[in-house]
Amino acid sequence: MAYNQQNLSACTSILVGKKATADGSTMIGRNEDFKSAWPKHMTVHPHKENLQNNHYTSADKNSKFSIDLPSTSFKYTATPEWTTEYGLMEEDGINEYNVAMSATESAYANKRVLGFDPLTNEGIAEEAMINTVLPFIKSAREGVARLGSIVEKHGAAEANGVLFSDVNEVWYMEIGSGHHWVAQRIPDDCYAVVANQLSIQEIDFSDSENFMYSKDIEKFVSKNHLNPSNNGFNFRNIFGTHTFSDEIYNTPRVWDGQRQLNPEIKQEPMSDDLPFIRKANRLIHLDDVQNVLASHFKGTEYDPLGNGPKDLKNKFRPISLAKTQESHILQLRSNVSSKLAGIHWLAMGVAAQSVYVPFYASATDVHEAYKKGAQVYSPDSAYWIYKLVGVLVDPHYLEFGKMLSDVQDELYSKFTELISITDKNATSLDEPQLTEYLTKQSIKIQQLGITKMKELTYQLITESTDMSKLNFKTDLNL
Repeated sequence: MAYNQQNLSACTSILVGKKATADGSTMIGRNEDFKSAWPKHMTVHPHKENLQNNHYTSADKNSKFSIDLPSTSFKYTATPEWTTEYGLMEEDGINEYNVAMSATESAYANKRVLGFDPLTNEGIAEEAMINTVLPFIKSAREGVARLGSIVEKHGAAEANGVLFSDVNEVWYMEIGSGHHWVAQRIPDDCYAVVANQLSIQEIDFSDSENFMYSKDIEKFVSKNHLNPSNNGFNFRNIFGTHTFSDEIYNTPRVWDGQRQLNPEIKQEPMSDDLPFIRKANRLIHLDDVQNVLASHFKGTEYDPLGNGPKDLKNKFRPISLAKTQESHILQLRSNVSSKLAGIHWLAMGVAAQSVYVPFYASATDVHEAYKKGAQVYSPDSAYWIYKLVGVLVDPHYLEFGKMLSDVQDELYSKFTELISITDKNATSLDEPQLTEYLTKQSIKIQQLGITKMKELTYQLITESTDMSKLNFKTDLNL
């Protein structure tokens, strides 16, 4: 059955190889963009053995996806929604084998391709990907293979991009039709920025180290005369779109990410020729990745918060915007023991107005505030604590922007310090003390972020009381 009405979220992703980073870690990150008031939670799923009749049926009423699952489920972190109205939507996490996964980067397949291989509501969609793949894989490459086999057997309900990584490899996978997909390994010394369009370009079918793909995809394309080129196999050109929407909504975000990491390269924000993969002009730090995900064309005439011409300030859709539910960076470090390798950085709400808080993937529990929050504001929810700061800053960005950035910088430095201390102290601990320590430290770090953001909130509320339009400056001599 064809499935033509995709319920897509609009995200931006970044992937960075281990030789492209300053500390040798791999990093994948994404902004989950859907609704401006739609809380996320954080959870840790425990390792489970001997699960009888382990089966998954989609909670999304529009989906008919159903699948049998292995009897052993690995421990993993995740960020589910406050409601299952659209399914579980666990979105991102790191499992006990230090495999990270982020799903999905929503994309669009073209009408030619979908005419021969339509999407299906019996196939897998974003809402089911994390919990049917991440608990059952031991490497990034295995993740691509597992999800690929699900798409080939059960079909796909959406065109999507999916991020995988482990301590050695970073992979980007794209589903381009009901049953066909490709994946490319990001070169170790490179990065990629993706924004709601099929982005993988030339596929080398002879290079199994760096490319994976669905069975018979070449035959499918050839049989149905789908390749617009006489030579090569450009997945984006064959399966993707090239519309005015791409030029305004998608491509400028790729341009913005690349201009930050390669400012020496002159490109146009609406260019249809931006490469999928780039090599940065320097080694990339964690805060570089954060800055890309929190970007809104700062320093250009397209910044909606800047002083550029009005017709340009809102011309393009920025990377960071009000509809971001959460932003995450999944960092896998190779310079520490495996128990310390995975750090799940999570910024609740709008990345530009929030703080990336580190959480050790080996921990077994999260702060209580990360388990709370519904659509209506509640002061005990981590999502709403961070979201409220953005709501208060927005109307007075020129006055409050520096107050926010000062707290963001302070917390980044403090979190870096606490991770260093935790790493050092953890080296002398064995199980179960090690896991208990990492759990306590992770919750302690989450509490620090909450405390600092609450303090900022109180300060912002106090300052806001004198900014009413009903204010009147009285001559004190009267």
